[in-house]
Amino acid sequence: MLIGSFFSWWYGVGWKQTANSFNRRIKSIAEMFSVKQLLRSMFEPWRRIVTVPGASLEAKMRAWGDNLVSRAVGFFVRVFVLLAAGISIIVVGLLSLIEIILWPLLPVAAPALIIVGLV
Repeated sequence: MLIGSFFSWWYGVGWKQTANSFNRRIKSIAEMFSVKQLLRSMFEPWRRIVTVPGASLEAKMRAWGDNLVSRAVGFFVRVFVLLAAGISIIVVGLLSLIEIILWPLLPVAAPALIIVGLV
C-alpha cells in the first residue's frame, strides 16, 4: 500500500509539482536580479551621480559630459547584470527541463544502480 501511494504520488502530483517549480525558479531569478527595475532604469545615471551645471558655459559642458559618462556607466553595468540574469535563467531552465524529463526514470534508476553495483 505504501509503495502504491509512493508511485501514485511520484507519477502524478510529484511530477506536476516538479513541473510547476520550473516557473517559480525562473520568476525567482528574475526577481533576484531585479530585471524589471533594470529595464526601467536602463538609461538612468549610475548610482544617481549627477553633476549640477554651473552658470558658465564651461561648467554646463563639464556637467553635461559628467552626466553622459554617468549614464553610460549605468547603462553598461545594467547590460552586464541583465546578461548574467539571462544566462542564469537559461542554465536553470535547462537544468529544470532535464529534471522534468528524468523524473519518471528515478524510481527505476535506484534498483538498477544497486543491481549494477552488485554485478
